[in-house]
Amino acid sequence: EKKKKKNRKQEVLSGTGKDVQVMENQVTLRFAVPDDAAAIRSIYEPYVLNTAVTSEYYVPTEEEFRARITRTRERYPYIVAVKDGQIIGYIYASPLSPRHAYSWAAETSIYIRQNVQRTGAGSRLYKALSAICRKQNVLNLYARIAFADPEDEFLVNASARFHEAIGFRKAAEFHRVFHKFGRWYNAIWMEKLLGDHDEGAMPEVIPFPELHLTNEDLKEY
Repeated sequence: EKKKKKNRKQEVLSGTGKDVQVMENQVTLRFAVPDDAAAIRSIYEPYVLNTAVTSEYYVPTEEEFRARITRTRERYPYIVAVKDGQIIGYIYASPLSPRHAYSWAAETSIYIRQNVQRTGAGSRLYKALSAICRKQNVLNLYARIAFADPEDEFLVNASARFHEAIGFRKAAEFHRVFHKFGRWYNAIWMEKLLGDHDEGAMPEVIPFPELHLTNEDLKEY
């Protein structure tokens, strides 16, 4: 029996088993469009209303989400993960700072539908976003993450652990910096370096539309 379990584990890890492989194959990535606003809002809403994962108090309207998608895609990628015809997660990048000297750094945001588990969507979304940002000449990615000390019913530190697992490292921590549900929470900044930081003139960051990428380009991630 132990030998069977070991063989089964090896099959899954090697990609020959069906348990993980089938589930991963059910998830596809594509670029977000404004008409995805309602689905993306439905993912974000419970995080706003029931958790301290986001510091927002009120759920943005569908119209605001449409505007955010449009505005983001003028500069950075906005990607969704789809399973069984339903959007189960999304990721996008935004400016770390409006000042030009920070052009080569971007902030990331990612949310996965709460009732969806173990699809690999989060890692795949980040892999795609990171690769595209690198094509744009972005060198640094930053994630601003709510952090509970100690964890409570509104916030566990799963996001920090996830980001660490995919190569982000803690860069800073702000203590008791935001207040929600009658409690104070910390915020940490985590960073991931995508390339070398050479001295001298740097190539300008290429706006996302100028890469002329299509959904077909996301199949490799």
